[in-house]
Amino acid sequence: MHTTPVSAPPHGLTVAIVLAAGGGTRFGGKGHKLLALLDGRPIIDHAVRAAVDAGIGPVVVVTGAVALPASLVDLAGVTIVHHESWAEGQATSLAAGIRAADALGADAVVIGLGDQPFITPDAWRAVAVAGAPIAVASYDGQPRNPVRLHRSVWNLLPRTGDEGARVVARLRPDLTEAVPCAGSPADIDTLADLNDAEDRRQWQSRSSTNSP
Repeated sequence: MHTTPVSAPPHGLTVAIVLAAGGGTRFGGKGHKLLALLDGRPIIDHAVRAAVDAGIGPVVVVTGAVALPASLVDLAGVTIVHHESWAEGQATSLAAGIRAADALGADAVVIGLGDQPFITPDAWRAVAVAGAPIAVASYDGQPRNPVRLHRSVWNLLPRTGDEGARVVARLRPDLTEAVPCAGSPADIDTLADLNDAEDRRQWQSRSSTNSP
């Protein structure tokens, strides 16, 4: 994976896609994990608002197993796409998002997950302006989300299964740029993950309060 930009077609319209369709069966808490509260807000609220606040373009949220909270349904700049076949794997949810982005006239998409509440607007922006056809956010050298895909590589996306955008980066490392990002790519899969996230937030809040 390159750490410097490679040539790519000129930038046009970019659409942010937040995948929020899965069943979240590993969570173990009450209700769906995306609706669990973190800092008083649903996890999905953190993820979607980061994409909106990034200001890179329209935001498409792909839903499936659970509907979005009312606070997000009428959020300006957000298009909600309900994917009936979400249980067939993340690849099909991503395909639904790509179709919606294509209908909006997108030249590129930047893809993130609804269960990653600590991805910052800055990370969305950094990946969106990368020069390569494929750009992957990197945290301490590890590739994670979000991922940018120019429309010239959409045909490389898997059609089935639970792997999504990063498959394309593995297939075409020659077209891929790593984009160093701040923040955390931690996802909330289980109740323990949520408790850890809450503990980390409380520690950060105390540290900020006690700072000189």
